[in-house]
Amino acid sequence: MITPAVITPVYILNTLIILGVVVCAILTVTVKRTLSSIICLAGCGAFVSLEFIMLQAPDVAIAEAAVGVVLTTIIFVVALRKTGGKGEDEK
Repeated sequence: MITPAVITPVYILNTLIILGVVVCAILTVTVKRTLSSIICLAGCGAFVSLEFIMLQAPDVAIAEAAVGVVLTTIIFVVALRKTGGKGEDEK
């Protein structure tokens, strides 16, 4: 016999975090401006970091937040500024 799934607040929070990851990932590849894409990618990393916290892996969450969100975003923004910040669609 199959028991029905119990919807708990943790289940709802996990669902919202995964939905945030998916939305940010879709926005990252669909927005036209490069800087907006970088910001959406940082948001995606932040949601992934939250999911690691929910999965009780705080060490991985801290590493993801430090490298995946902060450091990568800084490197991308600096590279964008050094190259002039114009993509093919922004000329």
